[in-house]
Amino acid sequence: MASIDTSGGDSHKKGPGVKKAKKLSTRVDMTPMVDLGFLLITFFIFTATMSTPKAMDLRMPKDVDDPKKQNEAKESGALTIMLGKGNQVYYYEGQLKVDVGMNNFKQTTFKGIRDIIINKRKEVMSRYVTDPECEAKAKADGKPEGYCRDKDFVVIIKPDQDATYKNTVDILDEMTINGVRTYAMVKILPQEYDLIKATEQSGGNK
Repeated sequence: MASIDTSGGDSHKKGPGVKKAKKLSTRVDMTPMVDLGFLLITFFIFTATMSTPKAMDLRMPKDVDDPKKQNEAKESGALTIMLGKGNQVYYYEGQLKVDVGMNNFKQTTFKGIRDIIINKRKEVMSRYVTDPECEAKAKADGKPEGYCRDKDFVVIIKPDQDATYKNTVDILDEMTINGVRTYAMVKILPQEYDLIKATEQSGGNK
């Protein structure tokens, strides 16, 4: 609050019969402003809402007694993606085959893996045979249109020990961008890791 101090200043005549006005000084009392500041701070503290942490949905494989069945998926619709160091991506379709004259282990980049996912999904959907039972159940369960056509498309993601957290998040984003409904993240197999290392040492795809 502001107040006017009238205590200062002496009066004297300026000319015959004229008094000079007293000098007035202004003083500002900041106490109410401080009180108001604390009231505002208290108000915002009690009315503010804490931001909730954002999480990404991730489907993990179910535990089974037989380790061979842990990562089991329909071979014709399975795409396995492995993440290495240096933003490199490795993949193969179906079962891994590294026999002489039959090697489906390939190398690409994050830019190239998107086209591979899109093409593989289209390939699986093109083989779809009308299944009235699946379509009726999907409609009853509120599944999106086309659910039965690509239900056999499965992407298995396997980061190796040299992959970065950023690359892992990027490949999960690719699942959302490309509409992949079924995917899982599992541990990389020793054979697959050895192939990645051999490819890195050779400087290219084996």
